Order: sequence, then structure tokens, then C-alpha cells
Amino acid sequence: MAAKLILSMDGLVLKEIPLSKERTSLGRKPHNDIQIDNLAISGEHAVIVTILNDSFLEDLNSTNGTYVNGQPVKKHFLQNNDVVELGKYKLKYINETPSQTTTADFEKTMVLRPDMMHKMAEQAPTKSMSDTHVGVQAEDVATTPPGTSHEVASTPAAQSTPPAAPRPAAPAAMPMGAVQVLSGSNAGKELELTKNLTTLGRPGVQVAVITRRPHGYFITHVEGANFPVVNGATLGTNPHELKDHDLIELAGVKMEFFFKG
Repeated sequence: MAAKLILSMDGLVLKEIPLSKERTSLGRKPHNDIQIDNLAISGEHAVIVTILNDSFLEDLNSTNGTYVNGQPVKKHFLQNNDVVELGKYKLKYINETPSQTTTADFEKTMVLRPDMMHKMAEQAPTKSMSDTHVGVQAEDVATTPPGTSHEVASTPAAQSTPPAAPRPAAPAAMPMGAVQVLSGSNAGKELELTKNLTTLGRPGVQVAVITRRPHGYFITHVEGANFPVVNGATLGTNPHELKDHDLIELAGVKMEFFFKG
């Protein structure tokens, strides 16, 4: 079930808005995805970035501010039943799908804080034998002593058993992505992108997220006036698929995305 917003004023529900886009703008001007024609609302008041099952709210330096559950916010990781307040209007956030991200995850500056990178490295799960299993099962290994295989094959039970269908080849797993910091005090440090969503940047300056999807890694702008730069080109509001050895510039730091192994 996709996340949605329920817009109301003075307790009266006005409409429901599904968060079907990755970037949903709120404001008084007509070009906004959610237009609220009220002078208390700035022309471009706030934006909600939705990635996978997670939504992030950012106030766009509005005149009267954005409130969540009665508290003023600049950016906020939305959780089920949060109430966003813009003037007299309220937007209740409904998302019954369990999130894979926590508020703490969103607040972390993964790349720019070496202590957080060490913690992630310690918490990274170790691959078990089942993770690297390639479809070879116990019955695939010949354990019959020499000279007895013909006797087994000639029994009625063996003759009546149809040959096993060949196993379909397992799909090739996408290689693990990582970023390496190329400039600044953390130059040379590496971060494996093991999570479905990894926050990069510096809160209050510039933040982006890299999402791990079945068909690749994508970077999306979340916070800040300036958008991330990949290979010298400034990105837009839409997610951008990362290629091996792409160069990323974010919050004044240069880093390289690459596939491991």
C-alpha cells in the first residue's frame, strides 16, 4: 500500500493525495503538486521526497515555517500518522508499510563522519554459506561406491522414476556498490552500500540518498539548494542511476561510486 497524505482544515477532510511521485512539492503557486491557495502558505513551501517505502519532508525556507506534530522542522523523516501543519491546513501522513530506515539513519552523515563509517563496517553482516550457495545440493554429489551404480539403475523403482528436470540457472546477483571519498579529511575512506537506502552529505548543507534497487543503484537529491553533481553534470529532481566509477560531488566532497568484485 502506497503512502498517502490526508489534507484537512478545521477537522474537515478535503482530499487524499497518494505519494506516487519521488518528489512532491507543496505550496501556494499553481505549479506545485499539492497547491494550497492560502496567503499563509509560501509559493514554494515544502517538498516531500519519497524513496522506496520512506518519505522525507523538507521545509523550503517558508515564511511561516512547517510543523510536524506541533514542532517546527526544517527536515523530517516522516512516520505513520505524523501530522504536517502548514498554516491552518493539516496533512496526515499514512504509511502502513514497515520502513527500512529510522530517523537516526536519515540524520547520519555517513560519508563525512569516519566514526559512523567504522560502525557500519562493524555491523555489516558476514556472508554465510547459504548466501554463497549456487544450487549444488547433497544429492548432486556422487557418494555411491564404484561398481554399484549399475545395480541401483536396474531396480524397478529407479526405472519408473522420471529424470529430474534441470534446475533453472540462478539469476546473477548485482555486485555490491560502494563509494570512496576522494577529497577532504576523510579522503581514502570507503563505504559499502549494503543498505537499501544510504544517506550521504551534510545535514543543513546538502543531503542525497543512494538507493539499492534490484536493477542498480540510484542517487536522489533530498536536501539543500544545490543538487548533487555526477561526472560534472548537475542532477535534477529525478533519481539518477549510478554507473561504475561515476564521480560524485556532494556537500563540497568528491567521491567515486564503483562496484566491488
